[in-house]
Amino acid sequence: MSVTAAAGFSAAGVVCGLKSTGKKDFAMVRNLGPLKSAAAVFTSNRCKANPILWSQQVMADPVVEAIVLNSGGANCYTGARGFQTTHATAEAVAERLGVSAGDVLVCSTGLIGEQLDLDKLKTGVWDSGLEVLSEAGTSEQAGIDAAHAIMTTDSVPKMSTSTGAGYTIGGMAKGAGMLAPGLATMLVVITTDAVLTSEQLDTALRAATRVTFDRLDSDGCMSTNDQVTLMASGASGVEPELAEFTARLTELCRDLAIQLQKDAEGASHNIHITVTGAASEDDAVDVARTVSRSNLFKAAIFGNDPNWGRVLAAVGTSSAVFDPYNIDVSFNGVAVCTAGEPDQSRDLVDLTPREVDIRIELHSGSETATIWTNDLTHDYVHENSAYAS
Repeated sequence: MSVTAAAGFSAAGVVCGLKSTGKKDFAMVRNLGPLKSAAAVFTSNRCKANPILWSQQVMADPVVEAIVLNSGGANCYTGARGFQTTHATAEAVAERLGVSAGDVLVCSTGLIGEQLDLDKLKTGVWDSGLEVLSEAGTSEQAGIDAAHAIMTTDSVPKMSTSTGAGYTIGGMAKGAGMLAPGLATMLVVITTDAVLTSEQLDTALRAATRVTFDRLDSDGCMSTNDQVTLMASGASGVEPELAEFTARLTELCRDLAIQLQKDAEGASHNIHITVTGAASEDDAVDVARTVSRSNLFKAAIFGNDPNWGRVLAAVGTSSAVFDPYNIDVSFNGVAVCTAGEPDQSRDLVDLTPREVDIRIELHSGSETATIWTNDLTHDYVHENSAYAS
């Protein structure tokens, strides 16, 4: 199940006509209460879309009644008219559900620089509202429909559920390209029926995204529309320990992040780069992310070439603390480099499976971190060479 797995939420995914394909392109998730707690993290890209600007204002008072999301257009760099479209969408939701527009989050995803059709958005609000106001809105299918409606270049919907002691967390995500999040990832909505305040949700969400979505770096490109939203209804009546809830939330976010990695545009390998023996966690992340953004390394993985020299060349451009001649590198368990010298033959490495495990030992401390990335393929270049055409 998705966002309707937790009690106290209804959802819908409908066709409003923004997509030329005629597929679902508008989703709504409503918090039925009794609590209306919420937290959100947003892209750290300074070039933000209008829905991000609106939603950041909404979260100044973290009470959220509903969130709506459209695919088929990012509503980014669309000027004052685009912001008015976002505002008008929130007002339409408020009128449909009988809530305040200032308690409605709005998200958009798609092509940058194109105005959205407000009439079509209002159609989406009306039709999705019809479902969330009915019993059908709390069904498993309603959550699935919402997950389908937020897809763009995704090939499959991303959904996850985690169950604690008397409470549930459910979530949906979209994203297949521009996956180099900063605080957030493309679009994610997470719901829980746990009894938690907005402040507690914020603490838990930031802790979870830091070690999950922020460790996903498929193509080194950061979106203008990234947002992760967490809402709590309190419908279970259970108030979990914050540490236990955070662990559950982190588990769910990690599952969604891995689903995003597996569906990355054009990818033929899912690469896990783990750095150990770092002087600090930041150093470990820096090294792993630097390797993940090396086009030479990513192209080698695409060609099933265990070119460990390209790993070391990338490591050397990071700012981490290490002895450059005391680094170990392994590919899928084969130690191809030890203490900066050749070890086992690269001919022993099999990179034909989709999953690839890269290990880098720095011998500079005890900290570790993993970055999830993908290879650089012909399909990725092809898909992104004509996105706006």
